[in-house]
Amino acid sequence: MDQILSLAATNLLSPIILSFALGVAASLARSDLNIPEAVAKGMSIYLLFAIGFKGGVSVADHGIDGTLAASLLAGIVLSAALPIVAFGLLQVMGNLSRLDAAAVAAHYGSISIVTFVAATSVLNSSGIASEGYMVAVAAAMEAPAILSALWLISRGGDSRRMDPELLREIMLNGSIVLLVGSFFIGWITGTEGLAKIEAFIVSPFQGVLCLFLLDMGLVAGRGLRGGSGVLKPGVLTFGVVMPLVGATFGCIAGLLLGVSTGGVALFMVLSASASYIAVPAAMRVALPEANPSIYLTLSLGVTFPFNLTLGIPIYIAVASALTGG
Repeated sequence: MDQILSLAATNLLSPIILSFALGVAASLARSDLNIPEAVAKGMSIYLLFAIGFKGGVSVADHGIDGTLAASLLAGIVLSAALPIVAFGLLQVMGNLSRLDAAAVAAHYGSISIVTFVAATSVLNSSGIASEGYMVAVAAAMEAPAILSALWLISRGGDSRRMDPELLREIMLNGSIVLLVGSFFIGWITGTEGLAKIEAFIVSPFQGVLCLFLLDMGLVAGRGLRGGSGVLKPGVLTFGVVMPLVGATFGCIAGLLLGVSTGGVALFMVLSASASYIAVPAAMRVALPEANPSIYLTLSLGVTFPFNLTLGIPIYIAVASALTGG
């Protein structure tokens, strides 16, 4: 418990968390503080490219082995299975329609890349090493959850076809393409490639992340203001309980695979996070009748800040305790 409190206190006072808190506070206070959409998109592109590239370089140094393949498979299985768990919890905790419950569940099988980046930053600052190929695991966990959500809907008698537009939305989503593409660039070019652009993707990374989380705080604050009348107590509670449930599954997977302390923590983070980029875009095509005020407010306004402030320290402390790291 002392380790969790210490990590939480350090995390809460870090520049990235305080930047997010500033954004939330400014939004709730109805300040006119605003980051232009084009700037926010540019920062998102930068962060995805940087984390993907550095992950690819790590794999080039590490080499391909059975643990990498097993980790990718575990990520795909977790992404497909967690929406089913989330859907079951929502049936008990929330009073949502089958359609809205399936849409919410899809978000909790996919991942939040910003939560992953923040966790990586905390691990680095704590001196805890992790496998670079976890970036590839993150990319692999984006899409299967969407397919599970469509399966849940079909079980209720509402058959949704996997039409070309939806397949394209899932497989060619910009965040997935950029993350996977930069990963392969880093893998191919290795440390020599990193040395050439290190001044661009290493030194400015933390500052860009702070500004991006400031924008995320503004967006989360607006979501909390607009979704307060839609989300009932049971659904709000789900937004905190489901990350802990997902993290438990991620922890088991990491321990069975025998990855490092940082790897177990990142498996927990990926399984605990909820998408607010790739899945919402796919839901607009696959389940247009679902209420975005519910699934966006839950993923970005409840689960994201919980993971950012308390979840990450909990996951790292648990991983350290169980692995002896």
